[in-house]
Amino acid sequence: MEKKYIAPSELPINEDGSVFHLHVRPEQLAHKIILVGDPERVATVASHFDQLECEVQSREFHTITGTYQGKRISCVSTGIGCDNIDIVMTELDALVNVDFNTREVKDEITQLEIVRIGTSGGLQPNTPVGTFVCSARSIGFDGVLNFYACRNDVCDLPMERAFLNHMGWSGTLCAPAAYAIHADEELVNRIAADDMVRGITIAGNGFYGPQGRDVRIAPADPNQNAKIETFEYDGLHITNFEMESSAVAGLSKLMGHQATTVCLIIANRLLKEMNTGYKNNIHTLIKTVLDRL
Repeated sequence: MEKKYIAPSELPINEDGSVFHLHVRPEQLAHKIILVGDPERVATVASHFDQLECEVQSREFHTITGTYQGKRISCVSTGIGCDNIDIVMTELDALVNVDFNTREVKDEITQLEIVRIGTSGGLQPNTPVGTFVCSARSIGFDGVLNFYACRNDVCDLPMERAFLNHMGWSGTLCAPAAYAIHADEELVNRIAADDMVRGITIAGNGFYGPQGRDVRIAPADPNQNAKIETFEYDGLHITNFEMESSAVAGLSKLMGHQATTVCLIIANRLLKEMNTGYKNNIHTLIKTVLDRL
């Protein structure tokens, strides 16, 4: 079978042999990866490492690779939103599965373990401020996965239909339609164990209107969040809003990687509470993920 060749226009590689946006070279990436949104949080994660190997920064993409209790781990920042996840996931996969010298896909595909650590807004009574939530499934408002072939092969199509019917959405709010995706079951079981809430996470394609916030422009569906809070599928409720989990899980499934998202709840939309002083809790979550990854 002829190997797939990837042209320079499709996967730009920098002169120093690093991938275009991340500026990371293949040998600098570990196979266990923590994703964070904030570039400054990379240093927070790396502060738990026993040894640092390399550090690279380009735009909002900050990468530190090191070791933690004998495990080689890379922490990479993505910035905010699923559009950046499309960049990061594609380039992480290329770093391990494309030969940068020949530009051909490797014969043997390497599977990455990826956990996104973030902060989030809770939507249920059982997700008060301070809760750790693991995204067993995600509903993406972003539409990123809809631009890839075979998206139907990895998505939960009955769940998608159930959600859109429950929301009563049509027209512009359905273009592109929300997609439903499962995180990797083994990784969810390992990371969430028996002390994290598991549920459905919505990845909004924005922070304000797409998450039902009413600042100066009213949301198109004023009852959006009330309907979201009452959605139930396979015994799971929608537990939280964030902005990246769907693309992380969906692209990982298409590429053959293991991935999930865990979030610290810093606000509860239902209870109208918010905590901006969450730094100690985020350290606890980071340590928990590092121990279980």
